[in-house]
Amino acid sequence: MLELENIYKDMGEKPLDRMLCQEIAKNFSSSSNGASKTSLSWQQVQQWFRNRQRVTQVKDSSSPCLLSPDHSHSFLLGSGDGNSSSSKDLSELAFEARSTKDVAWHDVAMFLNYRVLSTGELEARVRYAGFGKEQDEWMNVREGVRERSVPLEPSECHKVKDGHLVLCFLEREDYALYCDARVVKVQRKIHDPEDCTCTFIVRFVHDNTEEGVSWKRLCCRPTQEEPAVYTNPALNFTLNPTLNPIESLWG
Repeated sequence: MLELENIYKDMGEKPLDRMLCQEIAKNFSSSSNGASKTSLSWQQVQQWFRNRQRVTQVKDSSSPCLLSPDHSHSFLLGSGDGNSSSSKDLSELAFEARSTKDVAWHDVAMFLNYRVLSTGELEARVRYAGFGKEQDEWMNVREGVRERSVPLEPSECHKVKDGHLVLCFLEREDYALYCDARVVKVQRKIHDPEDCTCTFIVRFVHDNTEEGVSWKRLCCRPTQEEPAVYTNPALNFTLNPTLNPIESLWG
């Protein structure tokens, strides 16, 4: 991925050339690093450049220009053509990743690299927004990376239902983190669209503790899903981890 990025930068405004794509595919497939991996076709290389150009052309420069790990994986490893009509425009997506250091979700600033394990699982090396390279982590894409949660608006509190998975701001004396939680009950009150006075009783997934919170501490998931990251026995952390002071986690 990094080599392709460098080639893309060197191309500048030059149009895609079939001969160039064929040469790149040939070099990658015959290299010592790629000898044991699936060979790349020139069409796959061409598709990667096309998708990279699409991201570069994003008009809204305020949104992070990130490539979906699953999407990149599909056309680089031959598991698809990367052109599914049901896929969202990549330029509209932003991601969050669950750090193994603090059982919390952090916004992803960028994806740095990708690798495929012997088990076939895809991992991405992520850099968290607001943190330096010292805190970069390799994350299992399926279990530890997802589309970014959306902050709850006071006028949309009616969309939060009992049983929903939410991202909740957990504030303690020595740390403040965003963690997964389940909505146990919503104590609804009549209010105006500008300020929600409802109370949301949530149960944090990592330790099963319950707490009543306001709308300001909640972020909703774009779609509802099970928090599989906490139940997969193959992952290297316990079901009820103890959160440590944030200073000792990130330095």
